[in-house]
Order: sequence, then structure tokens, then C-alpha cells
Amino acid sequence: MRYVIIGAGAVGSTVAAQLQLAGLPVVLIARGEHGAKIREQGLRYFRPTGEQLVRVPVAGSAADVELTSSDVLVVATKTQDTESVLQEWSWRPAGSGLAADLPVVMLQNGLENERAALRRFATVFGASLWMPVSYIDPGEVSAQGAELPGILWLGQFPSGDDPRLSAIAADLRTAGFGVQLVPDLLRWKAGKLLANLGNAVDALFGHDERTASLSRDLRAEGRRVLAAAGIEPVDLREASEIDASAADAAEIPGRPRAGSSTRQSLARGAGSVEGDYLNGEIVLLGRLHGVPTPFNAAVQRRLALAASRGEAPGSADPAELDLPRPPVLITADELQRQLDSSAPPVLLDVRWALGDPNGHRHYLDGHLPGAVYVDLDTELAAPPSPAEGRHPLPDLDALQAAARRWGIREGSSVVVYDNSGNLVAARAWWLLRWAGVADVRLLDGGLAAWGDRPLETGFGRNPEPGDIVLKPGHLPVLTIDEAAALPGKGTLFDARAGERYRGEQEPIDPRAGHVPGAISAPTGENLTTEGRFRSPEQLAARFRELGAAEGPVGVYCGSGVTAAHEIAALAIAGIDAALYPGSWSQWSNQPDRPAATGPNP
Repeated sequence: MRYVIIGAGAVGSTVAAQLQLAGLPVVLIARGEHGAKIREQGLRYFRPTGEQLVRVPVAGSAADVELTSSDVLVVATKTQDTESVLQEWSWRPAGSGLAADLPVVMLQNGLENERAALRRFATVFGASLWMPVSYIDPGEVSAQGAELPGILWLGQFPSGDDPRLSAIAADLRTAGFGVQLVPDLLRWKAGKLLANLGNAVDALFGHDERTASLSRDLRAEGRRVLAAAGIEPVDLREASEIDASAADAAEIPGRPRAGSSTRQSLARGAGSVEGDYLNGEIVLLGRLHGVPTPFNAAVQRRLALAASRGEAPGSADPAELDLPRPPVLITADELQRQLDSSAPPVLLDVRWALGDPNGHRHYLDGHLPGAVYVDLDTELAAPPSPAEGRHPLPDLDALQAAARRWGIREGSSVVVYDNSGNLVAARAWWLLRWAGVADVRLLDGGLAAWGDRPLETGFGRNPEPGDIVLKPGHLPVLTIDEAAALPGKGTLFDARAGERYRGEQEPIDPRAGHVPGAISAPTGENLTTEGRFRSPEQLAARFRELGAAEGPVGVYCGSGVTAAHEIAALAIAGIDAALYPGSWSQWSNQPDRPAATGPNP
């Protein structure tokens, strides 16, 4: 078989070079200055092991190639160019037939290419690629894969067992690639799509902690959309029969990695990028299946503008995106749909009440299907002490171990609930968000919102252990000194009941009263009589009237638990707020800290 590789970018040139070096018949379709240099001088091909000049045959277009019935077409252009490639090649003569009778291999990102090819070609193969390659300067390509130039998880689309696929796989292995044949190509393509959603972030903004968080949000949104579409993405590294690290990028002296393929397109001033078929694919599926995709839509739009304006890679500011806040709540109907999907969320039951030590017993008596019980005192807090309060923040390693025990993985969606309007479940919501889990939501209305849907009883299922890596600091916190100083420059809310704020009673802590300057904002007033959060408009009006119009906002309660509920309500209202974890249980144990009483701050 001869391989006609259409598209001489980083992927196409790398595949052509490896096939040529292995002595396999190949012709590379390359245009412009890049094609001219390869034709005249050969391809300067860089690997970690050194540089080679590869004399690969080059043609400029379909008109320059006389196809035969034993040819294989390999499309390695960007996805936005696929349609024009298919129009150019499909109906060309090929031996006694047409090019559309030949097998076509689509070596591109996204989910659109194989479907587009199937309109014209009877036999369509595709691949999910792991190939760290760079093309910036004409006539030169770098393949940084450490041991392998790349890995291809190769399959027929939408399915099938055409024997030519095995022959193509054998040739690619001969050419030095890692190749695994997969029967469910769409799932492997979807797994790569999730990884590619961060390409736009790399191209626009570069890498820092802020952009890493944005990439996590994009992928969490992508997972929700794929689940709604009934597509279960494969984790490429975990499911691969080939050690994916063999194709991880290694250093090539003097030739640093040029970043994602999208970043390379911006660097070359290509004028178009594949964002419409990566982030835009998530947007499309979201619109088809009724799932909001604000993060991917915002990034898709900004990337398209950067390409059309010829902006340099990494020159944009993330603040331009005006990104929406992560959703705080989920309805019972939406939760049911997600639980029925191929990628259900991790579901946490956090039942606890002051004076009621029987939360686990309540869980055993009936809980949402698949929910894992979480204990407030031992899993969501460190041991109490007068110096730190009754529910100090847990040790991060302990929280991570607990989160993995609950089954939380990198990219997991998490839903938490209790039976008290989320007054306690909000502590788990806040802790996981603080520790970097991007998609955590409260079941609005808690257990009661589940209605007459069936419950599970007993100990429930043991979840498969997760692999989440937690990092603190994604939500702000206040030290005791910062809480003391906040009323002078912003707003400090006391989320306890009014009688405790006023000092009329104090059933738990050593002294009654409140932090001087704090404003009473009882948590219970965030909820309707049905135990659901009030509307964003109602909550915004409430907090504005209480004084949260200007300056930073902080919240405390008795021990830092229900204050998290108030922070959730503030987030719904569009207001950022910091948690004072020690809260009144810490403050009242410090004799030198004053305590105010009465209805006024």
C-alpha cells in the first residue's frame, strides 16, 4: 500500500517521515513555502535522538497524484480544512474506480472528521493521537516523543473489521509508532477531545495556576456534555495497552516544544484554528442536548477572534472572558438525568445536626442511589481545640484520602446533599471547591427534593477509589486577625441565629455575643419555606440591603459549617466571600478578643 498523506503540518509530516525512513511507499501533499522546501531540500526532521534530512516525495495537490486502487488516503489537515480536502479528493480517479472507494484514515482531533468522511468514503478509519510534534518554520518538523514519535489508537468508524486496518496498523508499527486497534473509536476520540479542550487556553493565555483552573472547568463542562450525549470517554493513559509515557515529550536541544497544535497555528499566523471543532464540539453537543456550556463557548469565541486578528500566542488576558461563575445548585431532575448517564457524578450524603449524632443511621435508613456517607466531624474537619475551634479545616492529606475513598477522580462531578436545606452539606461543597474540585454542586432542597423517587438502604456501594489531587486556596479564607479587621474595610457577616448574634443565648461556646463590627445575617433566611435556596435576585437584594455592596465580604458562624452555606448563597447572588473557619468557637475561646452584644454591629 502507498500512503498519500494529505496535510504536511506537524502530524502529517511526522507520519510521512517515519514511513519514508521505514522504506514504505508514501507521498506527502504539501503546499506553499513548506512544501517547496521539502521538495527542494528535503524535510529537516528532528527527534530527541538527533536530526535527519528526509527526502520524502512531495506533491502539491490531488491533480499532481495518479491514484491507484491500492492507495490509502491519510488526512492530517486541521479539522476546519476537512471539508475542502474531501471535496478535492473524493471523486478523483483511482485505478478502475474512484478515490471514494479507497480507505481513508483521519488523523485529526475532534469528533467531526470521521463523520464528514463517511458522507463520501465507504471505509473510514480514524485515530486518537498522542503525538507531541511541532511545526513552526517551513521545511522543519520536530517530533519530541521520547521513545516513540507517537501513539495511535486506531479504529474503524463507526465500527467494523475491515482487514486493511490491521495491515495499516502493521505498517505504522514498522514505521516506529505505537499502535493499538480499538473497537470503540468514538470513545477514544472523545477522551482525546477532553484533553484538547485546554489547547485554546494554552494558545490564548499560556500556563499559570489561573489558566489551569480554567482548563479544569472546560473539561468538567465537556464531561457533562458527553454524558448527556451518551458518550463515555476513554481515559487514554489508563486504558492504553501501550505505555503512553513512551511518547511523552523529551528535550530536543535548541528546539523547545512549541505548545499545543492550536498555539502553533496562532504562532504561524494561519488565520484559522480548530477551536470550532474542539471547544465548539462541546458547545454543539451542549446545545443539542440541553446542557449549558458557557466556559467552552467563551473560549471558542475568544480564540476565533485571536486567529482572525493575528494575535500572538499567550498575549490574551483571561479577564477578557468574563466567565460565568461555576454553578452552585443542581435540581433533582437534572441529578436524576446525570445519574442515569454513562458518567454519573459522585454523590455524597452529609447528614449531621447539632445534638443529633445519628447521621449515619439516617443514611442507612434511606439515601439517594449510589450516595456515599460523609461524616462531618471526622472527614470534613480536624479535631476540635480551643485554639482552632470546633470544626477546623481538615488536614489536606486527610481530606484528599477521604475524597479518594468517596470515589472522586480528576475531573469528577460531585453532588452533595443533606436533610436540612444543605446547611451542613455546604461544608463539603465549600471544602472541595476550596481544594480545587471544579464541579461541585448542592442538591437544591436536599433529600426532600428527591420526592418519591426510590432510595437505597443499608451500607450502599463501595465506590472505586479515586485519584483526585487536592490543592488548597481555590476559595478565600480569613484568619482570626483578618476577620477582626474586615469590618473596617468591607463586610463581615455572622451567619448564626439572631439570638446568638445578640448574645441572648449561647448553648455551646464559652462566651455569648459576636465579633465587633459583624452584621447579623442568619443562614436560615437564605432558604424558602420548602428548604430551597431563594432566587439569585432575592439573595442579591438581601445581601445588598445588609451591606455587601462594596469591599470584601467574609462570613463566620459558630464553627465554620453553616457559614459555608452563606457563602454558597452569596455565590448564587454573584458575590464572592471568604470563610473565617475558626468562627465564633475560636473567637470566644480567646480572652483577649472582645465580644459585642445586642442587635447592632
